[in-house]
Formats: sequence, structure tokens, C-alpha cells
Amino acid sequence: MTAATIERIGFIGLGVMGGAMCRNLIAKGSWPVTAFDLNPQALAGIAAAGARAAASAAEVVDAADAVITCLPGGAEVRKLVLGPPNGPPGGDPDGDPGGGPDGGPGGILGRLRAGQVLIDMSTSPPALAREIAAAAAARGARAADAPVARTRQAAADGTLAIMVGAEPAVFEAIRPLLATMGTEVVRCGGPGAGQVVKILNNMVLFQTVAALAGAITLAERAGVAGAVLLDTLSTGSGDSFALRNHGQKSLLPQDYPDQAFSVSYAAKDLPTPWNSPPSMGSKRPGRRPSPSCSNARSRPATATAISR
Repeated sequence: MTAATIERIGFIGLGVMGGAMCRNLIAKGSWPVTAFDLNPQALAGIAAAGARAAASAAEVVDAADAVITCLPGGAEVRKLVLGPPNGPPGGDPDGDPGGGPDGGPGGILGRLRAGQVLIDMSTSPPALAREIAAAAAARGARAADAPVARTRQAAADGTLAIMVGAEPAVFEAIRPLLATMGTEVVRCGGPGAGQVVKILNNMVLFQTVAALAGAITLAERAGVAGAVLLDTLSTGSGDSFALRNHGQKSLLPQDYPDQAFSVSYAAKDLPTPWNSPPSMGSKRPGRRPSPSCSNARSRPATATAISR
């Protein structure tokens, strides 16, 4: 597989992040793009931007050499790609993670052809990424996990950070596609490695946002304005991406946009490292979820401020 063998792109999942990412793929790339989403308005919007609107996810797979998925999480990825646990393999006519009008039980993996590549840009468990990669390889296809970091504005600007888990040859083949959506595209290792790094990125981010929320609360109780605190911290070793974005743009003004990364997504990501002990867990003392990380679920001012 080389970049030259990828001539047609498919994109499934046109939400806040996926829609913006697909628009950059269309605007900056030379590949024809076929797209699908369950939301008719999202699909119409991407068609207006230059993509061909498909009637199903299966149609996207059939029309593309490289298929990109950008879904809410692992449950949706598993259902779309592999199908329900008790369903037969392959070929849901709709490839619909929510159950399409034809009600097919299988996943789109059954439609992959030899030489195709499936790129999952959702955030989902590393074990699932490895399972999908192995299943794709058994069909003569390839799969890569390429979750993204930074904000929805970065998605719109094409300045995302993209963490890739893939074989070296697969990474080189898909790098030009990913470069239309992100300015930092890093191969972190083999299949699943991109998800490992992304989940740990989120873990550090969530704890930092929780710490910022606590610091603002303590400062204000002590008579120091929150804005003064964060402006001052930003000039020293306490500065961070989270401070300049989540802290100054959300925590201080108490502004939590509806279309930002929701608390349900944050809660989804938090347990993932600790539920995978063979691959990510640690028995060393002190290497457990931080109380601030666990408590983020019950702190509305903290959790709802989190954005990719």
C-alpha cells in the first residue's frame, strides 16, 4: 500500500469534529470524497462543500480506497465496523451504528476489499483498534487508529494533533490524508498505539482542567480574582494549553458551549486505561486514577468545559 494507491476517500461521521475534518479533506485534498451521516442536515452540508452524499455507510465503503470513521466512541465504532456481538459477520446494508431502516446486523468490515484501508479517527479503546486491525488484515485490508486532539476550532482550521497507530507502510500511505486535517501527525506505534496516547492525553487534560477549577475557586475565596490568577499563571510554569483554552475561555466566563466536548464523552474516556490491565494497567503504588480526575464527573464547572 502506498499513497498513490489511495484515489478515493470515504468519510463516515460528520459531527462537530468530523464535519469540520471532512471539509478540510475536501478543500485541501485532490481526492473525490463520498460521505455519510445519520443526520440529514450534516450530510447536506458536506455535500454542499463538495462531497458526494451516500445513502449508507456501506455505500461509502464500496466507493472508497480509504475509509475514515469519526464517531462518538468505542461502542459506536464496534457496532459500525464489526456489528453487534451476536450478529453475523459483514455487510450491514446501512452500516448504521444506530440501526438503519434495513436493519442489517453486520458491520462494514465485511465489505472491506483487499488493499483498502480503514482509518478510525474516533477515540475508543486500544484493544478495539487492535481487534479491528487484525480483522481487516485477515481480509487483505489494513486499519489504522488516528484519534485527534485539540479543539473544535482546530478541527475547523485543520490544525489538529493526530496520534496514529499503524504499521509504518500504512502510516506513510495515509499521512497525506491526515495532513489536510492536522498540523501534527505522529505515528505512535502499531495498531492501538494512537488510542493509547490519545486516552492518556485526555487523562492529563481532564486532571489539569479539574486542577484549574479548584485553583480558581480557592483564589476567589481568598480574595484574588480568577482572571488575575490565570493571567499570572500563564506567565510562569503553571501555563498550559488547558489554562489558555479551557481555563480562560470557559471556566472564567462560565461559558460551556453545547457543541463542545461533552461531559459524557469525558466520562467515557476516563475509565478506559484502568479497564485494560493487560495492556495499560499498572500495579505500582501511586499509579491509580487521581482523585481530581475521578471527581471531575461531579464538577459541572470543570467537566463541561472540556473540549477536544
